[in-house]
Amino acid sequence: MEDFRTLGAKLRNWGRWGADDERGTTNLITPERLIAAGRLIRQGKIFDLGIPLDGNGPQTGAFRINPVHLMSATGAEQPFPSGFRYADDYLFLPLQAGSQWDALAHVFYDDQLYNGFPAGAVTVAGAGRCSIDGQAAGIAGRAVLLDIAALHGVEWLAAGTAITPDDLDAARRRQGGVAVGPGDILLVRTGWRRKFLQERDPAAFMAGEPGLGQACCAWLRERDVAAVGCDNWALEVLPFEPGGVFMGIHMVLIRDMGMTLGEMLDLEALAADCEADGVWEFFLSAPPLKVTGGVGSPVNPLAIK
Repeated sequence: MEDFRTLGAKLRNWGRWGADDERGTTNLITPERLIAAGRLIRQGKIFDLGIPLDGNGPQTGAFRINPVHLMSATGAEQPFPSGFRYADDYLFLPLQAGSQWDALAHVFYDDQLYNGFPAGAVTVAGAGRCSIDGQAAGIAGRAVLLDIAALHGVEWLAAGTAITPDDLDAARRRQGGVAVGPGDILLVRTGWRRKFLQERDPAAFMAGEPGLGQACCAWLRERDVAAVGCDNWALEVLPFEPGGVFMGIHMVLIRDMGMTLGEMLDLEALAADCEADGVWEFFLSAPPLKVTGGVGSPVNPLAIK
């Protein structure tokens, strides 16, 4: 397997959108492409791709916890006149505890972030460069779902299954030759969300996963994909491919290519609908929360057909 640094240097997008760019490949979602994507809304069907933010999620607590929802007011014994009462609440969570985007400041190596910014820009106060709030107005457009689990005729792929460019192309052919091109948002279904819904075993969900193999990095770069999301927790295959390194695909995609990554999406209902009507392209709206200096953000993406 090619060294990830060598591969990253070949696929690097640094300077492509200027020396001060902090958005990376979402720059590929141009106004013209966004207008064209809007024309994909033909049926008025909406699919929400976010998993619930509650204590029943896949986090084990070993690395991150599931969201904690607390009520600060329920309306009980409130002294307001005229029968007025109110309820209020809090949510405590790691920003990447559920369906989420990785910011371009989330992963780095050799003391540099995307576009050559110093890794020291990330401090205890947050990310001074490449933070998630810079993407707040930029993640919407044409999206394509490639169902790799269905391609292989299984409910879900086994942990350690590396998705290859051949898999992606075979899925496209199976799905009517749907195109994946410049400015598109690619969603990849492994069936890992279905596995969690059936088994309800966070430890098994987090122990490993099927996911993108390293060769997919060049495939995404050649097609100028704007962002990529998956239904697993780390997008890339775990355990790593022979010859691979810890989170090597994250390092190439985020730090070198400047690609925002989506994880733990619920693609089940959308995939079933696409299988039924044969339409695998749609409009996707998935803005992150504007967390100043955040290195990730919860998201509830909406796929609209």
